[in-house]
Amino acid sequence: MSLRHALLTALIEKPASGLELAKRFDRSIAYFWNATHQQIYRELSRMESEGLIESTPEENARGVKKKHRVLPAGRKELKRWISEGSEPAPLRDPMMVRLRAEGVVGPAGLADSLRAQRKQHLAKRALYREFEAKDYSEPPKDRAAALRYVVLKSGLKYEDYWIEMLDEALAVLEEFDAQPTEN
Repeated sequence: MSLRHALLTALIEKPASGLELAKRFDRSIAYFWNATHQQIYRELSRMESEGLIESTPEENARGVKKKHRVLPAGRKELKRWISEGSEPAPLRDPMMVRLRAEGVVGPAGLADSLRAQRKQHLAKRALYREFEAKDYSEPPKDRAAALRYVVLKSGLKYEDYWIEMLDEALAVLEEFDAQPTEN
């Protein structure tokens, strides 16, 4: 996936200025595809030069800002990208390597890092549950909302996975670190 496809999706949902888009991105798509505001502005500029979006000036209380909207070529590009499919993304997480390394070099204080990461996953899961309670107290009424809910549920399952895995790793560390070492 590229940032451009995430931005095209967001702009089809609702045309926006760069700042509005960056703020919306931070509150939604950034939970599973991270980008800095600078990256967003650079990509918007590239997409405009390629004819995928257009920007029109709009006056507001602070002056003039550009409002971006997707052009037919942008919609066509997004449909092309959706239809091409992809392989599952490989798991590339430093924590997996740290666990392996802890296994070969012995206790190195990994448990504190595992607990900190677990706390972060608990907080993210709680946030996702708040979204679920606020936005999906009733079943989604349309296709777009139902698919957004699938994405949210995926995020919940992802956080559940990490919490379970971290609990298991902590239990292993506790079990083996409690055993006397052989000299």
